[in-house]
Amino acid sequence: MRILQMMGGGDVGGAKTHIMTLIQALRERNEVMLISFRDGPFPREAAKNGINVRVIPSFNPLYCRDEVRKIIADFKPDVIHCHGGKANLVGAMLRGKKMNIPVLTTVHSDYRYDYLGNPLKQWTNGLANTIALRFLDFYQAVADRMARTLISRGFNPEKIFTIYNGMDFGNPMQGVDRAAYCKEHWDVDIAPDDVLCGIAARLTAVKDIATCVRGFAGAVKEVPQLRLFIAGDGEDEKMLRDLARDLGVADRVTFCGWVSPVNEFFASMDINLLTSVSETFPYSILEGVLEHCATICSDVGGMSELIDSGENGYIFQPRDHETLTQQLIKFGKDPARRKLFADRLYEKATREYSLDTMCRTQEANYEKLLRLYHKPKTRRDGIVICGAYGKGNAGDDAILRGIVQEMRAYDPDRPITVMSRRPDETRLLYRTNAVYTFNIFAVLWRFCHSVLYINGGGSLMQDVTSTRSLKYYLFTLDAAKKLGCKVMMYGCGIGPIRRPGNRKHTTRTINRSVDLITLRDDLSRGELTRMGIVEPEIKLAADPTIILHPASEAQMDQVMEDLGIPVDGKYLGFGLRSWNGLEAVADEIVKAAEYAYETYGLIPVFVPIEFPSDLTPARMIADRLHCPHYMIERRLPIEETIGMLARMKTVIGIRLHSLMFSAGRGVPVIGMSYDIKVDGFLKYIGSRTCIQIEEVTADKLCPLIDECVSGKLDEEVRATAALLREREHENSRGAAALIQAAEAGR
Repeated sequence: MRILQMMGGGDVGGAKTHIMTLIQALRERNEVMLISFRDGPFPREAAKNGINVRVIPSFNPLYCRDEVRKIIADFKPDVIHCHGGKANLVGAMLRGKKMNIPVLTTVHSDYRYDYLGNPLKQWTNGLANTIALRFLDFYQAVADRMARTLISRGFNPEKIFTIYNGMDFGNPMQGVDRAAYCKEHWDVDIAPDDVLCGIAARLTAVKDIATCVRGFAGAVKEVPQLRLFIAGDGEDEKMLRDLARDLGVADRVTFCGWVSPVNEFFASMDINLLTSVSETFPYSILEGVLEHCATICSDVGGMSELIDSGENGYIFQPRDHETLTQQLIKFGKDPARRKLFADRLYEKATREYSLDTMCRTQEANYEKLLRLYHKPKTRRDGIVICGAYGKGNAGDDAILRGIVQEMRAYDPDRPITVMSRRPDETRLLYRTNAVYTFNIFAVLWRFCHSVLYINGGGSLMQDVTSTRSLKYYLFTLDAAKKLGCKVMMYGCGIGPIRRPGNRKHTTRTINRSVDLITLRDDLSRGELTRMGIVEPEIKLAADPTIILHPASEAQMDQVMEDLGIPVDGKYLGFGLRSWNGLEAVADEIVKAAEYAYETYGLIPVFVPIEFPSDLTPARMIADRLHCPHYMIERRLPIEETIGMLARMKTVIGIRLHSLMFSAGRGVPVIGMSYDIKVDGFLKYIGSRTCIQIEEVTADKLCPLIDECVSGKLDEEVRATAALLREREHENSRGAAALIQAAEAGR
């Protein structure tokens, strides 16, 4: 692969390290050229390292563009890769059909903060970069949080890639005499028991070194052996010196100026700090990890992905100097904790954030963007997915995640559009395009450019909650078919459809417009037969959520700790929803919950599936309990919801997806049915533990709890989970067959 890298040339800090490190790694398997729009230390260092460098030292972007065109004609790159505002501006001017080369930019930092504290540059360089970014082909965000930021600002999620800074962790400094180092460089005498805290950053507003000084000043009162070394220069230096003096810690704070290289600096430190208000994935943290520093940083960029707070480091919210103080005190007083956390973080970083990992990710990103850029511009290649999405229901959100996951596994390059009540949120969560569900013109336009329309999963074909929604979904089936899409009802449940007119309308529409139906239960097949739906191919599958995985064990430990739920407890899960008749049997449910606690030590945990509406029935039951219990009163991501239910000994659910999530992870379930879809699922998995909600009594629930807790069902439940996961793949196999048939028939 031939790669043309372009940069401003004045890059310092993490951006410089990233570019230099990446180019050197890429050169081993690719042809790489670097263009710098400024002469200086960076391009000279690159040339010294054997990199093919061309310098175009001009402030005129039009001149730079013309010179780069000459280089392109000679070098013939496959990809143009920009870094920074000046390179982005030139890249935007180069981009076009005539050149036929994709232009990618790496977003190293939040462009809105790049010139924080300098209004003139914000309204000149910053504005030019902001505009140029909108005219590039692809975007590479350093850390997932920056990718989310770009999506939230309207950038196409399917043109955004993610990369993390990586390092060679194999060569830490050995045997540094830190007393001699500090004396030689800054004439500072340190005592053997001093605890050295270091921060390496530019002294500018975005780095917020003031929070570092304030946090340190609070900690040194309790741990007087702490010292702070600030490695960096910038316009805030005088303000920071004054602040240290005003807080009475000037004698414990050393301003080191610009330090390069930083290896020996970090090798001399005990604690590495970061207090920025905006970052992506700063190298200064990885450089400290290399030298086995204990780490404390603000919750910016990808830091929460690197650091598991309380396990291998500490994270605090930006500007929260009081929490920083407490974290410094913990490390300052406990050298064993510093070593333990540093070793854990080093182990994780070497595994997940190595130079080799970064290079392989970069090459994979290049390969994908080349496929996307050069694929034939066919009129139809997309997939449109419709369902009850964007309404805050974890079950529906999980359905969408499952469908998207399967479609991405089939073809990672195929564009996906979701019809959603909250399209902005959907774009952010699922990295797909999205349109408002009832924006008819946008929906029809997407149908015109798509090969497959997926209706589902869930129970969209029912008129219990609304006839209007049923008619709208039927309209979309007809419209998609007439506009040339293959049409699939995906992993769905059918009914109940009670009104005779609705049943006739549904039968006519599905028979004429649907190519394939995959069902999540047997009762739905029977309902289709009774309605006279015979034209589409019908297959038995499973709910799309079955394939989803829970959050990791370590992540769930942290989630439970944050929620105040002991990790080592035994729990009875509840997945409730408001429904007529629930209040009438509430006392019976309470008796069963207290029986489970008294007999087996199972503590009730109320897990909301639709937030916040599920809190109302949960509180109604919880308020009547006399035994300990836990209420989850915040919206959990889908993976954490599944992970929470996976930790229950058994789950009693009204919400269908509380039962599905649990059964899919091999947890015994007890259903309190309010709808045919609950009966259908429990019958489908062969469960005997189902009671109609109006018939719920403690006398019926308690024996079912006994059976679930006894272990007699364990083998059966595990087999059921495996069967469901296998059957679920019928959904994606069916979708793939429809796409292949459509494209073969062109």
